Amino acid sequence: MRIAAVQHDIVWEDRDANFDRLAPQVARAVGAGAELVLLTETFSTGFSMTPGIGEPEGGPSSQFLAAQAEEHGVWVAGTCPEIDTDGELPYNSFVLAGPDGTAHRYRKLHPFASERDRFRSGEGPVTVQVGDLRVTPFICYDLRFADVFWQAGPGTDVFLVPANWPSARRHHWTTLLQARAIENQAYVVGGNRVGTAGDGTEHAGDSRIVSPMGELLATASGVETIVLADVDPAEVAATRDRFRFLADRRS
Repeated sequence: MRIAAVQHDIVWEDRDANFDRLAPQVARAVGAGAELVLLTETFSTGFSMTPGIGEPEGGPSSQFLAAQAEEHGVWVAGTCPEIDTDGELPYNSFVLAGPDGTAHRYRKLHPFASERDRFRSGEGPVTVQVGDLRVTPFICYDLRFADVFWQAGPGTDVFLVPANWPSARRHHWTTLLQARAIENQAYVVGGNRVGTAGDGTEHAGDSRIVSPMGELLATASGVETIVLADVDPAEVAATRDRFRFLADRRS
């Protein structure tokens, strides 16, 4: 399967403007052969802590992903602030919309800094079967916690990691993406935004797709672009058979 990560800027707290900007980029990724298109963390609002930024589950951001998936006949994913019926604070929800109208959700386990005062934490990893791939999403700051990747690793072929990772710690981002791929012998797709957020935080992109052996299959610098690579579950299985590291892992 060919996977694309769209590395894009975000118009602060303006969903409609971001939908207008992103629809052509999704189409471009599909035109390049992508069957799964990953947008960034909080692709429709930016990483905003403004009270009231949340939307209902299945709200406009989720609807945008679903519409793009249906229009192009592919899987489309990104994160958005969603409030469920049980709480006042939103989750940072990863929404994976399928071409058949299905939607799968993972909720960020590790809110970052002041995010924990404005967002609720999720309950655990979620793995979704996408074609012949077992896909597990995590979100930005989750990348720093190897234990949750280890928990999901044996049943995962591809980790998806959308982010709003700041330029000041870009070396951490690139290093940890490769580390998670190497230690779990799985593909890792990291999609980070570019540009300056409404709070002044700068982002350098550095989106990349990493192989189960830690090789860089596709990379990007600090401009709006798309990174693409073909991923194959047989390569994951072969890597794990050749180097049986997971069997030696102890909790």
